[in-house]
Amino acid sequence: MEKAYRKAGRVDDAVASYRRALQLKPDYPEAHNNLGAALSTQRRREEAMAAYRRAIELRPNYAQAHGNLGIALREEGHLEEALASYRRAIEYNPDDAMTHSNLGAVLSEQGRPDEAAAACLRALQIDPDSIAALNNLGSVRRDQGRLDDAVAAFRRALQLQPDCAGAHVNLGNALKDRGVLDAAIAAYRRALQLEPDNARLHSNLVYTLHFDPDHDERSIAEEHRRWSRQFADPLKPFLLPHPNDSNPERRLRVGYVSPDFCGHVISHFLAPLLEAHDRTEFEIHCYASVKCPDSMTQRVKRSADVWRDVLGVDDHALAQQIREDRIDILVDLTQHMADNRLPVFARKPAPVQVAWLGYPGSTGLEAIDFRLTDATIEPEGSAWSQSVEEPVRLPDSWFCFAPLEDYPVPGELPALRSGSVTFGCMNNFCKSNEAVFTVWSKVLAATPDSKLLLVCPGGESADRIRQFFHSRGIGPERLELAAPRPFQQYLGLYQQIDIGLDPFPYTGGTTTCDALWMGVPVVSLPGKRAVSRIGLSILTTVGLPELAAHSEDEYVRIATTLAVDLPRLATLRATLRDRMQSSRLMDAPRFAGNFEQACRKMWRAWCTNQSSREPS
Repeated sequence: MEKAYRKAGRVDDAVASYRRALQLKPDYPEAHNNLGAALSTQRRREEAMAAYRRAIELRPNYAQAHGNLGIALREEGHLEEALASYRRAIEYNPDDAMTHSNLGAVLSEQGRPDEAAAACLRALQIDPDSIAALNNLGSVRRDQGRLDDAVAAFRRALQLQPDCAGAHVNLGNALKDRGVLDAAIAAYRRALQLEPDNARLHSNLVYTLHFDPDHDERSIAEEHRRWSRQFADPLKPFLLPHPNDSNPERRLRVGYVSPDFCGHVISHFLAPLLEAHDRTEFEIHCYASVKCPDSMTQRVKRSADVWRDVLGVDDHALAQQIREDRIDILVDLTQHMADNRLPVFARKPAPVQVAWLGYPGSTGLEAIDFRLTDATIEPEGSAWSQSVEEPVRLPDSWFCFAPLEDYPVPGELPALRSGSVTFGCMNNFCKSNEAVFTVWSKVLAATPDSKLLLVCPGGESADRIRQFFHSRGIGPERLELAAPRPFQQYLGLYQQIDIGLDPFPYTGGTTTCDALWMGVPVVSLPGKRAVSRIGLSILTTVGLPELAAHSEDEYVRIATTLAVDLPRLATLRATLRDRMQSSRLMDAPRFAGNFEQACRKMWRAWCTNQSSREPS
């Protein structure tokens, strides 16, 4: 009867039935395990874990209960404990494909791809048609840069289960990494047809549209509106007023929300701000959904007055926690990127909500009041922005850069050693497209003997690039396609590059800063979208606006003119690092002051609005 209740979706009845069974037979391990499964369905994970643990106390070799406990622990963000539970489950039942697959998923989240792949392959040995194992294996292969294998795994899963939304979105992720944006977008849209209530899935689609040159600001804004209609508008009747003290000059509580308080690229821009904040004026709260904490996590944590680990905390509970903390200004650091918490912001837990840093575009979310930018990314009076948030332009730059890793010295200009110029682009491959490759082929054609070094996935992606350039008269000997690699090895590639080529319409941010720090000047082509003007903002801030083109032809001219001016390139190689250090791009105290003035301005606006609502 209990299982019939669960199958019919009557979970409350199932819970009640299991509890009645346990009143009659308290030492019945199956009932405790099944009660845990029903409670997990209701997202009552603490109670579920207590039920699983009781089942294990009664039967220590109860493999299914160990496996179920592992699932609940993973959902709560307790990855090490989940790992231990899965291993115990496998010890007692070594031929359970699902548990091997779940083990692979946790190992992947911990950044252990080789072990994760082995676990998934073992699952597929047991059950070659396991959808979960194929999905997990594909995700691991994607993390390893083996995109052809990832795509094959996801397509095999979809052959077995065409209506598997998770496989469609995973396929979209892998296709995006391949730079096949049309197919990626189609996969996301199919996934949304199957799971229209999945906010994060829809965010994948929104974010990917920013890379596609065929989608302009208007079409992206329309997708923002669809997201908001689905996930934000239904919450509007339940939004509550904020009881925060409306004194405009008091010390403010600023909350930062991110899954990336770790060795993620945002740390290069967030850590300088957090460490330079004026603690007499601002109390800093961090809401962290970090899956794999590291030394950078500890560094950020030391910069916070209040640190809350909210991995596994659902959106409603997190919003309630933020409200209880009386946060005055809540800052979203992720926007529509992976593992975002936009549904929390849709619940409006803080009186002032701000988007910053993930990328300089709109979230499309009316509950976010402001969006930080700068006058280069979004000039005053620009009519092309489709943002629903009010833009707040920071002086100088919209971020501050700090090289937090050990960077090698730039070294001698490579062209002086090799006798020929090497262009390069270290950006995520999904930022490249046919228009970009066409312009780059013109650059190579205009500079005989030059080469192009790209970070590019192997397999089909590399073959496609070689074929494209061959069709433009550029032989394979002039291309060096380097696989994605760990950070220090990635930095080493800059020691082979003389001139950086920025992709478009989504230009580089961190990679541009890395290139300049490594002595590599970058040629950029800004457009109208905010994400297409990051390179221009960086170059302007460090005093090199002449490297930003106004057209594709000018882009080619700037790059080729640099290529024949080896003395200038050598000077830039030797001086760019000092130039950056003395620029406002790396002036953390100044940036923090600008940021705090913006916060105070936004807070005063809210206080003024509150005063205008008070009865006279």
